[in-house]
Amino acid sequence: MMNQQSPTTHFRWLLAAPHRAMFFGGAVQLLLAMLPWAAEMLARLIGVALPWAWPPLWWHAMLAVYGIFPFFVFGFLLTAMPRWQGYGDLPREVFRRPWYLLLLGWGLIYLSMLLPVLRVSGVALVFVAWAWLVIVLAPIAFRAGNGRLHAVPAWVATVLGLTGWALWGLFAVTGDGGWARAGIELGIWCFLLPVFFTVSHRMIPFFSSAVLPDYDAFRPPWALFMMLGAALGHGALVLLGAAAMTWVIDLPAAALAFFLTIRWGLVRSFAVQLLAMLHLGFMWLGIALALFGVQSFAAWQGVTVLGLAPLHALVIGMFTVVAMSMVSRVTLGHSGQALSADAMTWRLCWAVQGVAVLRIAAELWPAAHGLLLVLTVACWLGVFGMWARRYVLIYLRPRVDGKAG
Repeated sequence: MMNQQSPTTHFRWLLAAPHRAMFFGGAVQLLLAMLPWAAEMLARLIGVALPWAWPPLWWHAMLAVYGIFPFFVFGFLLTAMPRWQGYGDLPREVFRRPWYLLLLGWGLIYLSMLLPVLRVSGVALVFVAWAWLVIVLAPIAFRAGNGRLHAVPAWVATVLGLTGWALWGLFAVTGDGGWARAGIELGIWCFLLPVFFTVSHRMIPFFSSAVLPDYDAFRPPWALFMMLGAALGHGALVLLGAAAMTWVIDLPAAALAFFLTIRWGLVRSFAVQLLAMLHLGFMWLGIALALFGVQSFAAWQGVTVLGLAPLHALVIGMFTVVAMSMVSRVTLGHSGQALSADAMTWRLCWAVQGVAVLRIAAELWPAAHGLLLVLTVACWLGVFGMWARRYVLIYLRPRVDGKAG
């Protein structure tokens, strides 16, 4: 007869390691954050106006940028950064309280859709939790050693992300939409892209060299600094009202991203599906930056094209696929399971990219825009519902090899 574990036991395992708690929160957010947008899309399709206190597009952007990915970012950095810097695994006391605050803060933010008076309190709790985690990571990031090459930029990006969230807080207090727009741009270009590129620059060559024979782990610092500069430069130009000039940065950055995609061995990575998932996610960076470059160049010529297609190529194509790939890998490895993508995980990786294509198509096919948006949201919820079912339960159980963590 199988031994049934109590809810208390499951919760204890959830808090056994930072990646468990944070990835669990991120997996839940992948679904919760999209439900309000799903309601808005259905309402538009049938011609009903929902009573939003904030513009629904801003709600959607806020939930996508700050609601989902920070859980995955902190789960990964709290697990990997100590190893980069020669620390041992972090005790649960370090992350437990900020994790509680994150959950409480986001709970209040969701409730504020019905009770707006809760909005500022929710934003403030998330800010405190984020700042707490930034403080936890600071001495690790700046410890002397080779790991600082990636640890410091990743940590600085979390500080910039905190700054972006503070700007969103100013919007919550004042209602000035300028703060919301600045917070969104800062979150994408100064927080998420620097973190995702920094992690990719370190981990893609590392993972590839571990499983591909005769692999040259190409990881030049100049590529890291160039892409970080491009991300910050793009964000700065947009914030200064010069979005029509970002092509000067975007197109060279796209060329660099395509170069790294090829140099890191996208084609060879298909020999190991779990590795190929990570390479495929990175491939979308070059596509997204090229689309941004074309859009900006066209704007410079006085032509409006592509709509939100470049943004969703970046957020769904790169950020989401890389997050799915990295989280799947860390979850399997830190639960004592084989580092191998099963058939479902591999199919879901392709399905997420299908979601990205659908969302891009919605911008390029105006006649089917509304229908494609509904289909995109439905596919997102279906994909991540299946992915969560596959991985979330792992966080509530002990490692299969009997080790701690």
